Formats: sequence, structure tokens, C-alpha cells
Amino acid sequence: MSFVIDPPKQASIAVAGSNDRFPVRRIFCVGRNYAVHAREMGKDPDREPPFFFTKPADAVVGSPCTVPYPPLTKDLHHEIELVIAIGAGGAKIAPDAVMDHVWGASVGIDLTRRDLQTEAKKMGRPWDWAKAFDFSAPMSSLVPFSDVPNLEGGRIWLAVNGVVRQDADIADLIWPVREHVAYLSQSVALAPGDLIMTGTPAGVGAVQVGDVITGGIDGIGEIEVTVGPRL
Repeated sequence: MSFVIDPPKQASIAVAGSNDRFPVRRIFCVGRNYAVHAREMGKDPDREPPFFFTKPADAVVGSPCTVPYPPLTKDLHHEIELVIAIGAGGAKIAPDAVMDHVWGASVGIDLTRRDLQTEAKKMGRPWDWAKAFDFSAPMSSLVPFSDVPNLEGGRIWLAVNGVVRQDADIADLIWPVREHVAYLSQSVALAPGDLIMTGTPAGVGAVQVGDVITGGIDGIGEIEVTVGPRL
């Protein structure tokens, strides 16, 4: 078989302790999955079911990295997140079977053009312009599930220029990994290569050109992103 144009390069993420890489198929993101963050964004999440948006696979960029300040925004925000990598596909997965489908975990940052997101919310429009831009999903190397001590608890944190802004525990997830992955699989058949960004805790804020963003999750890894010049 031949293609009329060259096929795009396969997006991938590094695997810790290996020269192999994990191919990325899709990126799903859970919105408002920490109660305190939801409230800082003006929502009450206590009884709200999980909802999802997406990023393109090629938004992934490895750590450490320099990410250009994106166009069309004056309010670029950081959101530190636990990332789950799916190694075995399936639809309508039961919560107690979710971990059988997980290949590994990583630390990710959901970069967000907050001013564009705010405008989209006001106008009832999709969030794609705010969330799904180039280089919007920096991630640390993926840790195989067998080497992950715990996906139900552990400190998650982010600092800008050494000053901590986000500091929580993944035990604070409104919908834990087993539950929101199972919920997602009721609507979409998950496939090997899918990544799921599981939501961010409170403390999100703006970054500027030259800022250095660091963060991590206990037992999984750390990430470092420098904000480069505007595109």
C-alpha cells in the first residue's frame, strides 16, 4: 500500500530505563477531577460525573524540554496531572478490571490557553482551541505498571521557578483511576497507545516566557519544562 503523502511520524513517549518508546494513539483528559480545583474554577463537583476532552497525540513532548509560548493567548496556565497509559484495549471495562488494561504511568502537564478556554465556556463552544495546541502535553518518561508503587495515593506537586504552586495527593481524585477509566470505556473503546490525563489539583496559574516549571508524583517521576519565546 502507498500513501498520497508521507504518513505522519508516530507520536511516542519515552519509557523509563529503556531505549524503547510507547506509541501514542490518543490523549483523553478528565476535566475537574479534584474538588478544590473545581471550586477554584467556580464549579461544585461533588456530584458531577466525569467528563472528557482530548488532545492530539502529537501534542506530547518529552521532559526535560523547552515549550514555546503558544500564539493567540496572553494567559498560559500550567496543570500538573497523573497520566495513565493503556496497554490492552477494551470497551465497557469494569472498575475492578481497569488495572489489567494499564501499561504504565507518567507525570504530565496540561498546558492551557486559559483566556481562550474562558471565552469558549462563555459562548458554549468546545475547548479545543484552548487545550489541543502544539506542544500542549509535556510528559515525563513512562514507568511500567509493575514498577508503579501506587495509583491510588501519592503526592502530586508543581513549582514555577522553585516556588510550589500545586501540592496535593492523587488520593484526592473525585473519580479514582479505576472509576474514571471504566466510565470512559463505556463511551469509547479504549485501545493500546491511549493516554489518559487524570485531572489537576488546585493552584493552577499563569506562566511567562523564561519560567521553569518543575513537578512530580511520588513513585512515578518528575518533569521539567522551560517556557520558550512566543511562536
